Amino acid sequence: VLIGSFKEYLILNTIIIIHELGHFIMAYILKIKVDKIYIYPLGGISKFDMKLNISPLKEFLVLIAGPITQNIAYILLINIFESDKELILIYHLSLLVFNLLPIYPLDGGKLLNLLFNKILQYKYSFKLTIKISYILVLIIFLLQTNIKLNIIIMSLFLLTVIHKEELKIEYTYNKFLLERTLYNFKFKKKKIINDINNFYRSRAHIIKEHDKYY
Repeated sequence: VLIGSFKEYLILNTIIIIHELGHFIMAYILKIKVDKIYIYPLGGISKFDMKLNISPLKEFLVLIAGPITQNIAYILLINIFESDKELILIYHLSLLVFNLLPIYPLDGGKLLNLLFNKILQYKYSFKLTIKISYILVLIIFLLQTNIKLNIIIMSLFLLTVIHKEELKIEYTYNKFLLERTLYNFKFKKKKIINDINNFYRSRAHIIKEHDKYY
């Protein structure tokens, strides 16, 4: 029993580490510093030391590199450990689906936020992503017909990390604005706004106040 449990633990953590390694490799290629990598029982979270005004394409590449690397690793693992194919498949799909849920700060939640950034204001995008994350965690919890301890732990964990991100919204937005003052970003698109809270990502802004433009 102990040997079986250790094997499952080893397979699970190998997949998680490989997934996070994918993020790390792409970040290294794009010269983005990885601040910290957290490894949890149901996945990992990589924290990047990158500018909030970074190209959305670069952020997308870093985010998608994790799932892509995990899929490549899965193919290699089932060929190396043929006797454990079924177990590897279960953990691979479970982690992949979980990580791509549109819940922030999972990869799926970050991808959703990135999508919102294309059409909505930066701060509003973040707030909307957080709200959707809360709702999805509650829906997933309520849909369980047999609520087990691991489901309760997972739900509480997700609600905790979402809340931490929610508390940082104003700080994150102020940092987003400060970067535009400190660094010479070049944006092709321009947009007229009437409130400093309505900045968009990847766009230069002209602030209209009464009949004056700044």
